[in-house]
Amino acid sequence: MKKHLLMLAAAGSVFATVAAQAQTKTLTVGGYGGSFETLMKELIIPQFEKTHDVTIQFVAGNSTENLARLQAQKGNQELDVVILDDGPMYQADALGFCAPLEAKITDNADIYDLAKIGPNSIGFGFVATGFTYSTAWFEEKGWEPPSSWKDLEDPKFEQILSIPPISNTYGLHTLVMMARLNGGSETDIDPGYEAMADKVAPNVLVFEPSSGKMSELFQSKEIALSIWGSGRTKSLADTGFPAKFAYPKEGAVALMLAACPVVESDVPEASQAFVEYLLDPEIQVKLGDAMGSGPVNKKTVLPDNLAEWLPYGEEQISKLVKVDWDVINPARQEWTQRWAREVER
Repeated sequence: MKKHLLMLAAAGSVFATVAAQAQTKTLTVGGYGGSFETLMKELIIPQFEKTHDVTIQFVAGNSTENLARLQAQKGNQELDVVILDDGPMYQADALGFCAPLEAKITDNADIYDLAKIGPNSIGFGFVATGFTYSTAWFEEKGWEPPSSWKDLEDPKFEQILSIPPISNTYGLHTLVMMARLNGGSETDIDPGYEAMADKVAPNVLVFEPSSGKMSELFQSKEIALSIWGSGRTKSLADTGFPAKFAYPKEGAVALMLAACPVVESDVPEASQAFVEYLLDPEIQVKLGDAMGSGPVNKKTVLPDNLAEWLPYGEEQISKLVKVDWDVINPARQEWTQRWAREVER
């Protein structure tokens, strides 16, 4: 009899465990791999799982891969939340993959307006596109730090400058800014191509897309200057290399890490809560430390070692330049082909 009761108790325990597991919801988040995936799994996801009684499955991929995943799974989405760079996020939103954000997120007065990409997506981290330069090289030459996008045309930087290609957001930002400074814009990009081809390209040693190789170019003293992100510059400096980031007087361009809840999610409340969670001041500091992204929440207080490097504070954020992705995205393929013909010829 006692053995029978023990068997019933054991069976009841198994059923209770299975029932508990069945009640635990799974939230699938698609985001960057590498250090971002590590940050998510070690410092951000566990706290959210504990407070929201969900299990998070993280799907690693760059912005292009996760946008393609959304397109391939249209009507049967695997992802509940997707994290992309701002350019691809505009595409995802326009293609109808983002569910409307709750008003408490979009109407949050603590979030900079620049981060409010649209009704269905929001930026959760700022990266500034501007100058990365070798302080040792500049000091040796007696040069002032770069201060204008027009400095890219200065002959003294011949063959010691690197700019990522247009397939990389930093290169795209450069093209747009050169267009604007020469009388054009996103809707009139010709002046940008003319300036890049005739005045900037002769100074470029290599149009380098890889962040690892860009770092190597600095460390091997092949380049003294590049167009790069504030976070990348901090990572380079953290290795001990004498690098600094300079904001062009016309404005550094804002590159945002962005998130949106995906349509047709079976855990819509958890999806909204996770996007809101990324905007929390405490999480914003962790993102800044690991990813080199400046906070979008005005209440975030960064320690001095981060505030020195990242876009931070109302004065600095107000000077960041926003590009028109609604114009850029439809023209991106044509622009890329033209870049290959005219700039990297």
